[in-house]
Amino acid sequence: MELAGLFFAFILASAIAVSMIAASFLFGPKIKNSLKNSPFECGMPPAQKPAVYLSNNFYKAALLLIVFDIEAVLLYPWAVSFKSLGTGAFYSGFIFIAVLSAALFYAVKRGFLKWD
Repeated sequence: MELAGLFFAFILASAIAVSMIAASFLFGPKIKNSLKNSPFECGMPPAQKPAVYLSNNFYKAALLLIVFDIEAVLLYPWAVSFKSLGTGAFYSGFIFIAVLSAALFYAVKRGFLKWD
């Protein structure tokens, strides 16, 4: 009886998805041409190339920050309950730390942290 709710939610979600696709075919544009098939972008076309190109150093630093913040969030509960978890938890935590250390060494080797 517990699966009945899950089954009902799946059926409802499927019906909504199918009805949206059917509505797009019913009410969507019928005439195809190159203008309607082209992607829409708002704004004016650029008059000239930009004078300054921004580097992606901030993007790379933000990605590294997210990766290592998630590492800290995941390692804290593991460290708090370490004694009661057993040897399997030790090896899985060791593998997790080893993979993230490899990611850090890769980032340093590729120069992600250089601010030229």
